[in-house]
Amino acid sequence: MKPTVIALGFFDGVHKGHGALLSRTVQRAAELDATPAVFTFDRPPKEVVTGKPVFLINSAEDRQELIRRIYGIEQVILAPFDHEMMTMRWEDFITKLLIGQYGAVHLVAGHDYHFGYKNEGTPELLAKKCRELGLGCDIIPKVTYDGITVSSTYIRTLVQNGELERAAEFLGHRHCLSQTVGHGHRIGRTIGIPTINLSVPGRVLVPDHGVYVTRVYLPDGRSFPGVTNVGTRPTVSESDAVSVETFILDFDGDLYGQHIRVEFCCHLRGERKFDSLEELRQQIHKDIAKTRAYFQENSID
Repeated sequence: MKPTVIALGFFDGVHKGHGALLSRTVQRAAELDATPAVFTFDRPPKEVVTGKPVFLINSAEDRQELIRRIYGIEQVILAPFDHEMMTMRWEDFITKLLIGQYGAVHLVAGHDYHFGYKNEGTPELLAKKCRELGLGCDIIPKVTYDGITVSSTYIRTLVQNGELERAAEFLGHRHCLSQTVGHGHRIGRTIGIPTINLSVPGRVLVPDHGVYVTRVYLPDGRSFPGVTNVGTRPTVSESDAVSVETFILDFDGDLYGQHIRVEFCCHLRGERKFDSLEELRQQIHKDIAKTRAYFQENSID
């Protein structure tokens, strides 16, 4: 088995702070002729310990995809956070799991990383243990932007408020949602504006209800501008179920059953109830015109 350099963390959002860890991991792996890897969990440890739901920026699937695509990490270890993991001694986490099972020769962690039973493992203990074992270790200091510490907690607030342009500044990339296209209610087709329908995975934050300029990435590598509505569709539905529906500009085809990625560029307007489908249709055409103007002004592939 090829040795690994492993970055440690939960990596919700895969933001610029995480990026510092991941970039260092790739650098160290190249120096050591090792595989750059990430060790993370399938669910937030806090949720398991407290029994209270924790809503995240990304699904586990999107976390893995961002880690691989943006930073070039080759191996993502998505471990179940179960009773055995929760009660594992911090020393065993290093020696038996990371070294013994995954062949770690170098570890990279953030300044606030805690691990092991009751979070007894600290960055200081991690660095000390690595020195004792002859293992390389980097502890990455906090990353700030615009005078604010880059953190998943802060970015979650931005996403919930629909401030996705500012969220992108802290993430280092646009907020995204990847899902398989499902059947919608086909209301868009009746007004000549067909949309694709994505469901939001459980425990994943939904941006503030409204209409957004988006970029849609297809499995074949092509991408198109999109107008995405996040919300309950009050003009056509009495339900409080939240949907994510996107009209893809300049695209004609059937995407049902295909896996696509929607990246949020900016907020256009809030969601509102219109008096008629015709009024809704006219507003969507205005949204489309604003979206075209956005992409004319901003070069985004």
